[in-house]
Amino acid sequence: EALLLEMRHLGLRPDAAHYNALLEGLLARAHLRLADRLLLQMADDGVARNRRTYMLLLDAYARAGRLEDSWWVLGEMKRRGVRLGTAGYSTLVRLYRDSGMWKKATDLILEMQELGVELDVKIYNGLIDTFGKYGQLADARGVFEKMRGQGIKPDIATWNALIRWHCRVGNMKRALRFLAAMQEEGMYPDPKIFITIISRLGEQGKWDELKELFDKMRNRGFKESGAIYAVLVDIYGQYGHFRDAQECVAALKAENLQLSPSIFCVLANAYAQQGLCEQTVSVLQLMEAEGIEPNLVMLNLLINAFSTAGRHVEALAVFQHIKDSGMSPDVVTYTTLMKAFMRVKRYEKGFRNI
Repeated sequence: EALLLEMRHLGLRPDAAHYNALLEGLLARAHLRLADRLLLQMADDGVARNRRTYMLLLDAYARAGRLEDSWWVLGEMKRRGVRLGTAGYSTLVRLYRDSGMWKKATDLILEMQELGVELDVKIYNGLIDTFGKYGQLADARGVFEKMRGQGIKPDIATWNALIRWHCRVGNMKRALRFLAAMQEEGMYPDPKIFITIISRLGEQGKWDELKELFDKMRNRGFKESGAIYAVLVDIYGQYGHFRDAQECVAALKAENLQLSPSIFCVLANAYAQQGLCEQTVSVLQLMEAEGIEPNLVMLNLLINAFSTAGRHVEALAVFQHIKDSGMSPDVVTYTTLMKAFMRVKRYEKGFRNI
């Protein structure tokens, strides 16, 4: 308001472009109430809203989940004959996805085609993600096929969505097919997608397929193979394929993988979560044997292992070792130690020692 008053004081009349610039700044910072006041001021000054105004409002309301306001903007645009365009429909797809209105997404495709709106890769990705999120995978695949039929090349986001949602429902056969097709086109998914695939295969006990997947990754020279293999070790640890920490480390060395503190922490975490204290201690000893000094993260994991196993005395001993070593316990240290005492119902002793 102060800026508008200053403009008037200088004899300048704010137009739609000025209001839109102010509106964009407010909406970018999620100041929706101030944006509403600005719209009222805009009306009082007799400045008509244009397509830019409506698009800014629609995007902001959709991101904020303000459905009624979004429908009002869409109604105003229709009443004034303002077309949505590709960007507008992309926002609308996102709105349907986040509001659980996936059925409307089907009608949206027909509407865009009737109006001659060009469907780009972003809109198709939004539709695939919408159908996938609500388990409508047949519809998601249908959109994918339509996309390819229109000559639009899938990008990394397309493949990631298809793989992620098929993994979510445990359809690993299709997920791996999409992964193979993606790699044939010279693309690699986000490392998180590999983690999802590995986790799901591990949950299903498909160790041979898991090993085959990693071999393919390694042969293709995938840059993140070290990080992914660390996750693979985590899965093996959690599902009991490797019970011996030394065997795990030997397997890592056989792959010529550079052992680092983070690798040892991933392995220790797999054992700690199961309360396998001796194996967690073994990881720490192997870490020291490699000339790597155990850090606070590793010692916190050791406390967690003893805590999970109900061995609060050993957990307290590790805590004392942390302090004696000159390290500063962090929030995780104290929280994990408190859990150890709570599991054995030694509340007072826990507070006294901490």
